[in-house]
Amino acid sequence: METSADQFDRVRQLFDASLDVPPQEREAFLAEACGDDGELRERVERLIRQDARPTADVVVLPDVAERIHDRRFREEPGTKIGPYRLRELVGEGGFGAVYLAEQESPVRRQVALKIIKLGMDTKRVIARFEAERQALALMNHPHVARVYDAGATDTGRPYFVMEYVPGEPITDYCDGQRLNTGQRLELFIQTCSAVQHAHQKGIIHRDLKPSNVLVSGQNGEATVKVIDFGVAKATAQRLTERTLFTEAGEMVGTPAYMSPEQAEGGADIDTRTDVYSLGVLLYELLTGSLPFDPKALRDAAFDEIQRIIREQELPKPSTCLIDSGEASIEIAKRRESDPQTLLRSLRGDLDWITMRALEKDRTRRYGSP
Repeated sequence: METSADQFDRVRQLFDASLDVPPQEREAFLAEACGDDGELRERVERLIRQDARPTADVVVLPDVAERIHDRRFREEPGTKIGPYRLRELVGEGGFGAVYLAEQESPVRRQVALKIIKLGMDTKRVIARFEAERQALALMNHPHVARVYDAGATDTGRPYFVMEYVPGEPITDYCDGQRLNTGQRLELFIQTCSAVQHAHQKGIIHRDLKPSNVLVSGQNGEATVKVIDFGVAKATAQRLTERTLFTEAGEMVGTPAYMSPEQAEGGADIDTRTDVYSLGVLLYELLTGSLPFDPKALRDAAFDEIQRIIREQELPKPSTCLIDSGEASIEIAKRRESDPQTLLRSLRGDLDWITMRALEKDRTRRYGSP
């Protein structure tokens, strides 16, 4: 039976935690941690037994979970993969890890190397990984991270190499630099340009959010780079020869930035889902808040998340600022303004543009970024 990413994460977490527990107390620890999940407990116990074997007696079992703590299969700073030497881990998701690496030949430069994490190399994950690599390879835009190379490690796990973007999430950058509304809109326009380019290449991003829109200072100017096409969908061609599908009812993306039709988990998704996500991002840049309460979404069950996104009416950005009360003073300061001036700038065009992008009925949204 194919093991899910969540199960692998749980096995790893319990294995790591069990090593910090005295041997005589591990049985009680695992009984409490695993409860009635006998399969989970067996996997953790097998890793503990494997870890206790003498080095000369180590046998790598077919189950990939058994390899996750074997240094021969782990990447870490100093590891060399092809012409690339890993320097540090800079990002990690459910399936992949991104390292800052140094390319040593034929040219020397810093790059970002993304590789499937140990234990995650299922057919489905590999298909998604290849699709992301191909999506990036199709694009050539100053505000989209470029892909340079691709290959596989000695143990057969695929990786690809892309432009290293030492930036901050767009919202953090704007607040840290105290950019005014006009300056924020300039960066947002760069973001829209990048997403429009992806759409012209037949790629829907499906996970636009601040952490995937990075800003760095280049030559004295702030520059946007859209990254992480890990859940991208193609509209005009196949991105991989492997079977790539989304299970019915599966929620792909980040709920707080997700359109109603994407939250429903259906296959009928088009470029207007990215328009909606851009609307959420614009809302956050203008007000410092999300249109939905992120905690309510995090705590809600699957069906309730769908209902909130589908049915809950959203306040206009200007209304959100008014409702923030005394917090509006700090919100305005981060935008080199005061509450009344900021409120006047939001009312009118910015309210209208943002709310049109956030229309629940996609036929009423903008047709393109």
